[in-house]
Amino acid sequence: MIDPAVLLDGVTRTYGDGDAKVAALHQVSAAFPMGSFTAVMGPSGSGKSTLLQCASGLDRPQSGAVRVAGQDITRLPEKDLAVLRRDRIGVIFQTFNLVPSLTAWQNVVLPSRLARRRPDPARVRELLRRVGLGDREGHRPAQLSGGQQQRVAIARALLSRPEVLFADEPTGALDRATGHEVLELLREAVDEFGQTVVMVTHDPEAAARADAVLFLTDGRIVDLVQRPSAEQIGLRLGGRA
Repeated sequence: MIDPAVLLDGVTRTYGDGDAKVAALHQVSAAFPMGSFTAVMGPSGSGKSTLLQCASGLDRPQSGAVRVAGQDITRLPEKDLAVLRRDRIGVIFQTFNLVPSLTAWQNVVLPSRLARRRPDPARVRELLRRVGLGDREGHRPAQLSGGQQQRVAIARALLSRPEVLFADEPTGALDRATGHEVLELLREAVDEFGQTVVMVTHDPEAAARADAVLFLTDGRIVDLVQRPSAEQIGLRLGGRA
């Protein structure tokens, strides 16, 4: 049996102490198959972003295990974890994490440069065009809108074709047309290049592009629906997008 690209086994993550203690995730177990696209949904405070952070190695659970690309990242030394994230994992953050002094082009290629890989200029140009920034490649973050900065972050995460791509509300700050193009890029990453995408979203239409939708409530998985429509997702959320 082929190992899943990402596996969470009994993951619990709590914050705070005493009466203020909150379980963001409680005994969560989930498997994300290789070459699949999974959307993660649920109301605010349900644990969606915490699941993404633990699954991507940006946070460590108090108990349980997380395996990414065959490695148990909960026990991986920080130095080795940083190398794994650099070489095999891509993350699209809600906060863009761009370097203010660098242009859009330079921000996109920065991780490749740090890994001492030579990025393909044609692919960089194509990604920037696909996210609507073909005429903004020389602009620095301060010269770009929030939505445009988000697009730079998306192009950066896609450039190296990581085995696993985690995306936290990747279309939340984008207009409808650009959001559609970004979802096409994520779908393409799965269908054409066999990458695995795990995307947190509040948008039923965005989630409907995925192969499956994982629903969280109060830090627990409450449902997993295969190939639902946007209408079915909206009903499952009780009308809350």
